[in-house]
Amino acid sequence: MAIKVVVFDLGGVVFDWSPEYVYKELIPDDDARRWFLTHVCTMDWVIRQDGGQTIEAGTEALVAAFPDHAPLIRAFYARWTEMLRGTLDDGIALFERLDAAGMPLFSLTNWSAQTFPYALEHYPFLQRFRDIVVSGRVRLVKPDPAIYAEMFARIRAQFPDIEPAEIVFIDDNAKNADAATRLGWHGIHHTSAATTARTLETLGVTF
Repeated sequence: MAIKVVVFDLGGVVFDWSPEYVYKELIPDDDARRWFLTHVCTMDWVIRQDGGQTIEAGTEALVAAFPDHAPLIRAFYARWTEMLRGTLDDGIALFERLDAAGMPLFSLTNWSAQTFPYALEHYPFLQRFRDIVVSGRVRLVKPDPAIYAEMFARIRAQFPDIEPAEIVFIDDNAKNADAATRLGWHGIHHTSAATTARTLETLGVTF
């Protein structure tokens, strides 16, 4: 079946985001920083905010669990905008090529509802997606099949006859790409824009 829609993840595909940008300054020692980001401000903790827990509640819960690290914990969201370094040139180029070719583009992202407005305000290209499912707004996170169902429902609202096999999903997290594949989409584990472009071409996408 021909590909009719491409769905983008955002972080790691079109956005350059990493806590390292802040914590390299706050914790210069590599081992100490790695320990902190592995045991305190973990990605599992970040995902709870991405899933709808408020930043305030998540921060206070973590401070209660690790009171000795309170200033470092509070810095995570206080300085979150410094973790978003901007866009990835090759990812944006891929987006632009598909958009110019007339491919309908959507986005499905794990992102806090409280921080996403900053991205919308500072990166106008996001307005060009036909719709964006933000995990913090729907209180679901990838790779839960329910968030893909939400995305599919929104795509079907615009393309009523579309089938799962006519959708491509691009994500830098292999688990998230695999979850899409299990639902009948074409999940692409994004490791570089060049390899993703080649995969799209093998699926018959012309751009």
